[in-house]
Amino acid sequence: MEKLRNLRKQRGYTQEYMSKIISTDASNYSRKENDEVRIYDDEWEKLAKALDVPVEEIKEEKKTEIVHNNHDNTTFNDNAGSYFNNFHSIPNSIVENLQSYIKLLEEQIENLKEENRKLKSK
Repeated sequence: MEKLRNLRKQRGYTQEYMSKIISTDASNYSRKENDEVRIYDDEWEKLAKALDVPVEEIKEEKKTEIVHNNHDNTTFNDNAGSYFNNFHSIPNSIVENLQSYIKLLEEQIENLKEENRKLKSK
């Protein structure tokens, strides 16, 4: 996410500072900025507000694609190989659902970590 990274650096903000704005840790923010983890619409809004720009100025969309090879794969029987070779991209609706589910799981993990910390401190 070049636009986001460049503007953050122009403003003199660290990834740690930006991570606090979207309530995540610096390593997760770094993955978001490196386009390894999705930035959700509510996060785009918070980041844009912090950078004092419209969301459209920093938001970049990417198309999710499946990389495949066209080599013969003897593991597949019948038409299975041709099915996978013809499958080029995942529909955005499926990607959105998976990303929402992943976000929910990440939140649950954080809640469990917090509960674990509380139990350890007793």
